[in-house]
Amino acid sequence: MSADDKRIREFAYQIWESEGKPTGQEHRHWEMARKLAEAEALAPNKTPTRKPAAKTSPDAPAAAPKTRAAAKPAAKPASKAAAKPASAAAAKPATEKKPRAAKKPPAN
Repeated sequence: MSADDKRIREFAYQIWESEGKPTGQEHRHWEMARKLAEAEALAPNKTPTRKPAAKTSPDAPAAAPKTRAAAKPAAKPASKAAAKPASAAAAKPATEKKPRAAKKPPAN
């Protein structure tokens, strides 16, 4: 099985799963997957190629380890109320909920 067939099979399976695994739709799923794989193959590769890490020889000195003192901790919000936008607090006034009354049994 070629790499293209494997990719089409993967696409068809994803389509089948996303539609709730219906029966009798194999041909349609396969055609959709074939078109997706074809479009994927024709699309230019937009991901930048990563440069390989510089190789060091065993004789080269090891790099100095990074210290934690240089890193700043992330700022935390003062409280939960401060983390919410002001518009959300103004939109809903704080009200207390009333307890529900007990339901009466149906009369026979």
